[in-house]
Amino acid sequence: MDAEITPEDVETLLESDDRPRIVDIRSPGEFDRGHIPGSENVPFGELPDRVEDFAGADHIVTVCPHGKASVQAARLIGSYEGTTDARVESMAGGLEAWDGPLETGDGETETPDSPF
Repeated sequence: MDAEITPEDVETLLESDDRPRIVDIRSPGEFDRGHIPGSENVPFGELPDRVEDFAGADHIVTVCPHGKASVQAARLIGSYEGTTDARVESMAGGLEAWDGPLETGDGETETPDSPF
């Protein structure tokens, strides 16, 4: 893991040509209730079996509710030999600190009171 990244920096990157892969490690139900647009859901328990999915990525940002479990997820992804050249970061404060829009499971984009 390289470091933590602020939610504001993530939002800026999402609007750039250097968009990172956003990996939301919550359960599918929590993810469907609201997630960062364009993020992918890889529940934490599935991460060890799916870490090879990130091989060749340039920049990966992990996300969880409060920014604690995503640190562990970023460390796991960063330790995989296929991501040694990737920048792997955890979003500080998690979705609790995210002020940007959230996409729901039905494809709607909104800013709900609580994403989890």
